[in-house]
Amino acid sequence: MPTFQIHNFGCRATQADAAAIERQLRGAGCETATDARDAQVVVINTCTVTAAADLQARQAIAAIAKRNPAARIIVTGCYAQRAPEDLARLPGVAWVVGNSHKSEVARLVQQLDACEPRTSRASIGIVPLSSLARITTPAEMFPPPQEPAASLDARAKILAGDIFALDTLTLTPIAGREGGHTRPTLKIQDGCNNRCAYCVIPFVRGKSRSLPPRDVIAEISRLVSTGAQEIVLSGINLGSYGRDLSPRVEFDDLLRRILDETELARLRVSSIEPMDVTRDLVELVAARDRIAHHFHMPLQSGSDPVLAKMHRWYRASHYAQHLQMINELLPDAAIGADVIAGFPGETEADHRATRDFIEALPFSYLHVFSFSARPETEGARLPSPVKPGAIRERARELRSLAEGKKAEFRASQVGKQMRVLTLETDPKECAMRGWTRAISGNYLDLRIEGCWPANRWIEVEVAFNEGTRTIARPACRQPAPA
Repeated sequence: MPTFQIHNFGCRATQADAAAIERQLRGAGCETATDARDAQVVVINTCTVTAAADLQARQAIAAIAKRNPAARIIVTGCYAQRAPEDLARLPGVAWVVGNSHKSEVARLVQQLDACEPRTSRASIGIVPLSSLARITTPAEMFPPPQEPAASLDARAKILAGDIFALDTLTLTPIAGREGGHTRPTLKIQDGCNNRCAYCVIPFVRGKSRSLPPRDVIAEISRLVSTGAQEIVLSGINLGSYGRDLSPRVEFDDLLRRILDETELARLRVSSIEPMDVTRDLVELVAARDRIAHHFHMPLQSGSDPVLAKMHRWYRASHYAQHLQMINELLPDAAIGADVIAGFPGETEADHRATRDFIEALPFSYLHVFSFSARPETEGARLPSPVKPGAIRERARELRSLAEGKKAEFRASQVGKQMRVLTLETDPKECAMRGWTRAISGNYLDLRIEGCWPANRWIEVEVAFNEGTRTIARPACRQPAPA
């Protein structure tokens, strides 16, 4: 069977998708190559949330094709779903597989003949991307994938059809250390029913779909049995989990079931929309010490006129109320946000409103994005675009503000004791540098003095901050490293 490597770009949901592909390939008998230059198959799992993400994927494809001309490159993910023809034209690309057919990657690899010249391959076509906008009934959402018919490209094979032709929401954990991670990610929800003006993801991921609670519990139990200490729940619109199920399931009820029915040591929730962060949810996190004190709530803008143009279903005051509620009930919690600089029509006054809004609230960190017009979105058609130079300057200001917020949060943690989980560690590197990386429940990235095994709980005291690093020492009577 072929050897393979997977290169992943994007959010936790794409990380989980990449891990699922890796598990499928291993299950099919394929072996992981230690170097992309030696891999017979290289899978590029793409993101398309910004133009920069598209460019990053194209650059990776070009670099791999240059370093390993014999490799069969399979491009999948959101960019592959959005623009399969563009990717099919790139040198070295053997297959383009959209999200609609991502479960087919392992089968395609099994069929590849490593000695087959690229010029001899037959091609298959695509279902037009315009079909993504059609309305489907729930019964139509999960038919068996259909093979595309028309031949549209002579070099690469394209398998990227109607995004709604998904047979199931695939369990996609990053399984413990098998994927090089100590904190598995489990995608329990996919797709999004919202239509934010800047976001292309609903067009490439389809409608919101949830994994049934019994399957979530079963997969978490399996991961715990393999040694997982912390699991991160992810989704495209995680707070919408369960609304498509019959009977409907509330997200906080799912969290209670996970805590009650599994022995998982710590559960972490990834990004969740601000209006889905209810008092019930925050009180649950405050009452259960097995849920990480960490909330990531996309903000996007602190200006009400800009939020309205973005079709965000809250205003700055609503967001502030939810953030302050978290801070009141969980004063040690990490609170992060996404912010977009330079959305069309954003004025200097709007930018100042965003900057002042962030400055006034206890954020722990920010992810700042420069606005990038995405095809098929309303934002790409709006008038009054912000000049690129102004976008760069606004993003720079927000990133500088974010660095200050992060430094304030890190400084506030010095002297506190906490239980942390050690991350993957190369013993040789650890011996040279004398510390081990670990993560706390409130998302502190720590350096613990000494060399410690990965995936181990340690009680530490945060000692001091040194540049961008936060140093911690093992607490008194802490067992020595194994």
